[in-house]
Amino acid sequence: MTTTTRTELSNLLVLFEDNHLIAVQKRVGDLVQGDETGDAPLSDIIKDYLKVTYDKPGAVFLGVIHRLDRPTSGIVLFAKTSKALTRMNEQFKNRETEKTYWAMVKGCPNPTAQSLIHYLKRNPKNNTSKAYPKPVDDAKEARLDFKVIQQLDNYSCLEVHLHTGRHHQIRSQLAAIGFPIKGDLKYGADRSNPDGGISLHAVRLIFTHPVTKERIQLEAKPEHDALWREILL
Repeated sequence: MTTTTRTELSNLLVLFEDNHLIAVQKRVGDLVQGDETGDAPLSDIIKDYLKVTYDKPGAVFLGVIHRLDRPTSGIVLFAKTSKALTRMNEQFKNRETEKTYWAMVKGCPNPTAQSLIHYLKRNPKNNTSKAYPKPVDDAKEARLDFKVIQQLDNYSCLEVHLHTGRHHQIRSQLAAIGFPIKGDLKYGADRSNPDGGISLHAVRLIFTHPVTKERIQLEAKPEHDALWREILL
């Protein structure tokens, strides 16, 4: 059982909210859903936010639609009703959403725009996925496109579009071509980031509203560490 603090509530950055959905900007280190650490996850913090903001008695419903890895940041969408949860789960399952990420890598890939297809096999013992160039037993096909959107002195910012949703997909596929994400020691980065996170940010999410059927586009720029600040200038 976790307890949400006043600081956690005040730090919650809500990007979108109506009667059916709520989207927030996840910070590096935030958990989307509870795990064995016992740290307060965003799902609990948002429940407390809804309870306090709308003076709701009793339990508050909140459905986790999708997740981001703890070291990453960016847009996370939750459902405030069971109907919205069911319909959004279908959209994500059927790949009817559009997800765009920014990834900071050392050096610059050549060519600067590529489509990657790998076959990912998960290793639950160390919580990683290995990307293979050809099909292997128990591996799942993983597809993404990326392009370089800005080059800095030592790093490049890639804009990544996912076409499948595999475990650690962006992290493992970029590492497989020799460009692990900055700070991602698990996939071959040479050093960690000061905040313990990795430079991977879910910058844009496009989906169809589960009730109004309106096409919604959400955007969230990364927090301003030195490198992201150069990208945002």
